[in-house]
Amino acid sequence: MSARAPLNKAAAGAIIASLAVLVLAADQFTKFLAIGHLPSEEPVPIFGDFLIFYLVRNPGAAFSLGTDVTWVFTIALSLVAIAIIVLIWRIRSRAWAIVLGMLLGGVLGNLTDRLFRPPSFGSGHVVDFISTPWMMPAIYNVADMFIVTMMISVALLVLLGLRLDGTREPRRNAPPKGEDTILGADGDEVPPGGGVQGVGDSPFPVADPDAGAPRDR
Repeated sequence: MSARAPLNKAAAGAIIASLAVLVLAADQFTKFLAIGHLPSEEPVPIFGDFLIFYLVRNPGAAFSLGTDVTWVFTIALSLVAIAIIVLIWRIRSRAWAIVLGMLLGGVLGNLTDRLFRPPSFGSGHVVDFISTPWMMPAIYNVADMFIVTMMISVALLVLLGLRLDGTREPRRNAPPKGEDTILGADGDEVPPGGGVQGVGDSPFPVADPDAGAPRDR
């Protein structure tokens, strides 16, 4: 089965842009529904304690950290978004295009809140409304879900050795290309074509039983 051809610049950019727009739209639409239908800072159980809607406006990061330096998070989100956009021109891997597209959408979702929601431009409060106390104490939103899961996916792609251009990191212990060997018994190396010439048809080295024995004169 032949490997899939790498993406060209236009295809990679289209995948990233499309997924980013979809994630951004999903995030902002769910926030719109939450603001319009949920009471502020009152728990609304959906599935008991498994899923609770709890509408808050978060000026800081997760766990209410950095509430007095909201602008720092605006700058951080902007830098992440710019970095992903810059990387678009190097991406030829479908997996990287999908992961970075959804990551960019999540980043843009929260960055939109920081830029355009009250109390002021650049210091807006992020709308959070999803609570899963069995998993974590933080309250989060759809954008957060994509940011966290895609960051984990980025780590997995790096560990798997998949590069942005679709190639893979060579294995450290792999033999040089064109010098493949077959390991026989006890680690003896045998040419890929078979065993020792002249000793049967075994694909592995075979000891000569008469080796070392005195010869008749």
